Amino acid sequence: MSLNDTIASVTTRIEERSATMRATYLDRMRRAADEGPRRAHLTCGNQAHAYAAMGDDQNALATGTAPNLGIVTAYNDMLSAHQPFERFPQLIRDAARATGATAQVAGGVPAMCDGVTQGQVGMELSLFSRDVIALAAGVALSHNTFDAAVYLGVCDKIVPGLIIAAATFGYIPGLFLPAGPMTSGLPNDEKARIRQLFATGEIGRDELMKAEMESYHGPGTCTFYGTANTNQMLMEFMGLHLPGASFVNPNTPLRDALTVAGAQRALEITNLGNDYRPVCDVLSEKAFVNGIVGLMATGGSTNLVLHLPAMARAAGVHLELADFDEISSVTPLMAKVYPNGLADVNHFHAAGGLQYMMAELLEAGLLHDDVMTVAGDGLSRYTQEPKLEGDRIEWVEADRQTQNDKILRPVGDPFQKTGGLKQLYGNLGHGMIKVSAVAPERHVIEAKARVFQDQESVKTAFKNGEFTEDTIVVVRFQGPSSNGMPELHGLTPTLAVLQDRGLKVALVTDGRMSGASGKVPAAIHVSPEAKNGGPLAKLRDGDMVRLDAVNGTLDCLAEDFETRENATADLTGNGHGVGRELFEAFRQNVGLASNGAAVVV
Repeated sequence: MSLNDTIASVTTRIEERSATMRATYLDRMRRAADEGPRRAHLTCGNQAHAYAAMGDDQNALATGTAPNLGIVTAYNDMLSAHQPFERFPQLIRDAARATGATAQVAGGVPAMCDGVTQGQVGMELSLFSRDVIALAAGVALSHNTFDAAVYLGVCDKIVPGLIIAAATFGYIPGLFLPAGPMTSGLPNDEKARIRQLFATGEIGRDELMKAEMESYHGPGTCTFYGTANTNQMLMEFMGLHLPGASFVNPNTPLRDALTVAGAQRALEITNLGNDYRPVCDVLSEKAFVNGIVGLMATGGSTNLVLHLPAMARAAGVHLELADFDEISSVTPLMAKVYPNGLADVNHFHAAGGLQYMMAELLEAGLLHDDVMTVAGDGLSRYTQEPKLEGDRIEWVEADRQTQNDKILRPVGDPFQKTGGLKQLYGNLGHGMIKVSAVAPERHVIEAKARVFQDQESVKTAFKNGEFTEDTIVVVRFQGPSSNGMPELHGLTPTLAVLQDRGLKVALVTDGRMSGASGKVPAAIHVSPEAKNGGPLAKLRDGDMVRLDAVNGTLDCLAEDFETRENATADLTGNGHGVGRELFEAFRQNVGLASNGAAVVV
């Protein structure tokens, strides 16, 4: 099948827009690669420091010619998704030794959990943690002793931060090794129901806690299709995972075998051999287009609309919101995974998962096949799934039939004809909305605005019974330079209750929603943010606001809107407590949300 015309034209536009930046980036990577193996530039004293603690591997490192693999890990045992990484370094070292090579933990990066910080002050550090992770990974790799790297990270900001670092060190190959999702627990729709009952005061905290613990009950990623699992999809669509690696549960024989195979593959693709595959060549313009297609086809997290432009810029690629919008317009929504449906990622994987989906999208001309991946040339390699043969992996062609059409459908019979992400323009700014889980009758909302400056004030108004008519809830001064752009996921149960009562409601904010944002229409990432003179600062209670996800508009209908003075907010309390003091430089230097809200790229 020939490439879809829209996918082709968007790709060409990205390539043309990125030409100068990409050429400069690739020239820098080529010159670094031409310098040869990293360790050749270290003095004997440099190398002795690097190998001093390596025991039996010392001789191989000092005198051998086999590659040395750097491990960058986001391990901690507070995140369920990252706890399994505790075992990975030893698996990787053993796999390297079996081939005569070596592996070292190059360094660790921080990994925070948005589930823990949701609605808490710590969430104001969450987005900036992406840049910290990129910086920390850069420090780890700066020792210049590695011929390839494997990256151990899963959750929300960790994978984007690691990608930014991997792109910066793009002259060495890199491969991402996931940990996999936890096994299924309390169904996600039941969890949502319990949360709404708690929000209305119908049940107590003891019942809420019981439901939450039954939902999040073991090692692995949360099973809903939020940012963490969207990251895993993305790594597969962009060719940085081994095929079929994303959604295999932790601590299983297949997961361990994939970790070993990933380490071995990373060692095969260094500049020391005949199959050199540096990250800079994997992270091409076409790879980013493939990633956006995957985001739309799966109904993935809105957070990736922030992360992908920042990731791309690190690789010399310039993405804009219009690219997401146009790709969404021709990419069918093929999956229904919570919050877009009732199934979790384990059900999605069992129904055929990413291998079925990529085969369908390739056949329909919606993906670029002519890309470099860590597994080989061509994305069609990713239509194969791993099978365990003894203690080794064999890849076989995946079934071309969906195993459950309530979860996964073919391109020709999708759940929706488009991917469900829409950019919004108007006199209120430039933002986006995800409508894949929003009922069609709620795609256009026109109502009076209630203006707030934090999510707790919205909850207080709700508890006081102040929402009695159709309302567009505006939460401003939530952008990256105001307070780090925390997710406003704590508003989801409140707004869902109002919607279930028959009101038409929507959220408009210069902040973020969760990767699990669902059935309530939400115009998010509105840019410029209110703190920096964005038009949200002009809004007043009672203004008529129109959010039109069909035509992609976001406007205040008040006649005097354009001539008003901007409101200001007292943000002095945002600069201290729970480590916020350390991030003042980030708040002062962060870029626009529409460009990825990046600090370091």
